[in-house]
Amino acid sequence: MSQEQAQIPLKKLIADRMAKLEALKDRGVDPYPPRYRVETSVTTIRERYDELTAEELEEQKATVRVGGRLRAIRSQGKVIFADLSDGAERLQLFLRRNDLDEETWQLVNLLDLGDFVGAEGMVFRTRMGELSLRVEKIEILGKCLRPLPEKHKGLTDRETRARQRYLDLLGNPESRKVFTIRSRVVSAIRRFLEGKGFCEVETPMMQHIPGGATARPFVTHHNTLDLDLYLRIAPELFLKQLIVGGFEKVFELNRNFRNEGISTRHNPEFTMLEFYWAYADYEILMDFTEEMVTSVAQEVIGSLEVEWGDERIDFSRPWRRLSLRDAIFEYSDLGEEDLADRKSMEAAARRFKVERIEERSDGKLLAELFEMTAESRLINPTFITDFPREISPLAKSRPDDPETVERFELFIGGIELANAYTELNDPIEQRRRFEEQAAAAGGVVDEDFLLALEHGMPPTGGEGIGIDRLVMLLTGCTSIRDVILFPALRPRE
Repeated sequence: MSQEQAQIPLKKLIADRMAKLEALKDRGVDPYPPRYRVETSVTTIRERYDELTAEELEEQKATVRVGGRLRAIRSQGKVIFADLSDGAERLQLFLRRNDLDEETWQLVNLLDLGDFVGAEGMVFRTRMGELSLRVEKIEILGKCLRPLPEKHKGLTDRETRARQRYLDLLGNPESRKVFTIRSRVVSAIRRFLEGKGFCEVETPMMQHIPGGATARPFVTHHNTLDLDLYLRIAPELFLKQLIVGGFEKVFELNRNFRNEGISTRHNPEFTMLEFYWAYADYEILMDFTEEMVTSVAQEVIGSLEVEWGDERIDFSRPWRRLSLRDAIFEYSDLGEEDLADRKSMEAAARRFKVERIEERSDGKLLAELFEMTAESRLINPTFITDFPREISPLAKSRPDDPETVERFELFIGGIELANAYTELNDPIEQRRRFEEQAAAAGGVVDEDFLLALEHGMPPTGGEGIGIDRLVMLLTGCTSIRDVILFPALRPRE
């Protein structure tokens, strides 16, 4: 709550602003004009003139026309100082009664914090050395009818910050910085992949079959076709059809949807990068992922080390590689004998309080043991490899062990960031696995994908990287809600 709010009830503040709105209209002033032609921005003015002295500015006599939001107003009788912001930078406005006609001066006295204004004048330095704009003309561009968050304390309630992101961005510069970094991360990834010869594509958001991953889908209905459709869980099967069609390097950076829980690491609508590379395998992808993530981190945040809660993450290469079973052994007191057969695995799972043990297959039980023992302790980047075939139906088996697939998951800060594998390109084996999966968990076999695969797909490596989680790691945010502009929230009563 601002000092303004603390001293005056909110209803009174809004009433006062509404009265000023009516006073503007009574003077024939449109409080919401359709346009104002700005010639520059506050940020550009600061970049261009910040290093110039008062004498140099006086010599240049630079006149500018700028727009922005008022973030501070300080009246000193016949002089008013105000801070004009473009969201990133601020510029002091110097309004002197002797410089303005009576009508304009009266308009100035009807302005409030949060109002958008357009101002013209000459850039100069005050006697205190503050870069300022000596205002000759000023116009109201958008009247603000509610008080903004107090500039020093910002908006502290996390739920309100997520529900009213515009107030969060106005009151918390660090929040704006997070989303600026997010934008730069996405741009850097695109440039990196395009520089490596990858082609960006778009695949359907609504699909006949929820394929490419195992998760509960969102269901919608197409009225004209009288057909149920599913918001995509993943774009994987369509992207691999493009590899069949002759593309050798493709990627998609877009939204996926999973009708499941909400947590600090899960939002039902999230952003994923998926890319597929003909003639690559999961070992090539590990090297490639190291190169891409470190390149993006260096470009965007200028460092390969970040603070992560009480930990410090070091992205420096090379990254560690560890098999799923070896990770369990390293981060627990379990040994080979504890994973030797079903009975011993169930005993180990009970020790670590794994739920629904009897319902889980051997492969799923092994994955649960990894999650309970090792996952949260993988702070520096670590590739976990060699997953059971039964929980990896789209991955190619290792030549030396048919029950283990060429797959890795990348963990950083105790978070799964990426999932990749050497793609299964044998249509007969893929059909068998689809049918096995459908029999065990329900669902249907994707005949369109199998038809494409029967036309031949080269050896291929494919990978998905969670963009929201990558931004979390690079910004030190511990909740996915803090890196998604408008996260999913239950409506207020």
